[in-house]
Amino acid sequence: MAATHADPAPATPYPVPNQFLIDAIRAALQGGAASPPGTNDWACRPSVQHPEPVVLVHGILANRNNNWQTYGPLLANGGYCVFALTYNSPGGDPDGFIGGLGSMRDGAATLDTFIDRVRQVTGAGKVAIVGHSLGATMPYWYIKAGGGAGKVSRMVGLAGGVQGINSPGLSSGSADAVAGEGLSSSTFMRELHEGGIAVPGVAYTQIVTRYDEVLPYTGGLIHEPGVANYIVQDLCSQDYADHLSINSDPVTAQLVLNALDPEHPQPVECTLVLPAIGVLPTGSGG
Repeated sequence: MAATHADPAPATPYPVPNQFLIDAIRAALQGGAASPPGTNDWACRPSVQHPEPVVLVHGILANRNNNWQTYGPLLANGGYCVFALTYNSPGGDPDGFIGGLGSMRDGAATLDTFIDRVRQVTGAGKVAIVGHSLGATMPYWYIKAGGGAGKVSRMVGLAGGVQGINSPGLSSGSADAVAGEGLSSSTFMRELHEGGIAVPGVAYTQIVTRYDEVLPYTGGLIHEPGVANYIVQDLCSQDYADHLSINSDPVTAQLVLNALDPEHPQPVECTLVLPAIGVLPTGSGG
């Protein structure tokens, strides 16, 4: 049974950046592979208000620090115990500068070990996961087929690729051989989709942006019972967040907070958000 200690929110709140460029600069100044502010406090014990720790899962070519400069502080300020890992880095270095490489099955195994540690240290029976990109793809297989179903209560995915991508130049067999598990024809994706992606008892929230320049934004949506899907532009037409800046987008952040604490939802306020890469879309008025 989870411990129910006092709310672990810091006495002095962490600054919460809401621009991708600031996230990148802060991560570099902190040493690149460090834990982002507010995360990996192994003395943290869940509060009555937020009894389940949150585990942050980064995307491809990222690490725990540069991916979660906004969400580490945001969630810690909100009273959550927050933990972030770097997985699938060269040599398996948990403090690596680049992660999200190689097999998603290997990443799922690393995630499982990390979640077991979080659960043991905090006394929590289950955790919530917030993931981005590859981190909003791999954990779904982990929950369904990698042993995570009884350990995860909520899965919140930002700009994920759970529907897979099409690449006619590769067969499913050769795709697996080159770690192409993200292809819609791969064994990995077939295992994920067989019988449905969503696992009963887990609450899923999918958040995507129409201006995703890396993955088809519809590939992050799951049209199954028990899944809430959000396209940020449906809530804010001034939000031009792309695949990277969705990680620091205030609209997305409020959706994440509401997904983690659905009994106390707050209004989503619309504000201008710029893409991390490129220019404003044609006709945007920018």
